[in-house]
Amino acid sequence: MSASLTLAAPEHFERLDALVAAFHTEQGITLSAEARQNGILPLLEGIPHGAAYLIGPPRAPIGYVIVTFGWSVEFGGLDGFIDEIYVRPGVRGRGVASETLQSLPRALAGAGLKALHLEVDRDETAKHRLYARAGFRERDRYMLMTRSF
Repeated sequence: MSASLTLAAPEHFERLDALVAAFHTEQGITLSAEARQNGILPLLEGIPHGAAYLIGPPRAPIGYVIVTFGWSVEFGGLDGFIDEIYVRPGVRGRGVASETLQSLPRALAGAGLKALHLEVDRDETAKHRLYARAGFRERDRYMLMTRSF
């Protein structure tokens, strides 16, 4: 199974939207189709704040990863946040997510990215192991805090 990454473009919207909807259903994320579209389309149209990648063949992707960009003085420049990563249930356990998490930082480092972050449920120990194998580490003394508007 190949975890090749393709930068998603507007013509990939329907495939990506279906994957995002499946992920949101699985995670219990409630979002209207319009709100989901408003979150996806700017990424496909080249907004500089993030990018969406299809995992696998673009005509029949097996997953996706969305990265948003920011700036960090601590890390010395451009940093990214894996906003969402999803692999279809039928192909999980075959190393697709691991391969994606290994190749994505290399691709983004070429664009000047200094650090890549992600958020994980404290109780998802299998995901902790997956992310640790890909080089992600817990940061002592830090936790993610959020304020929604």
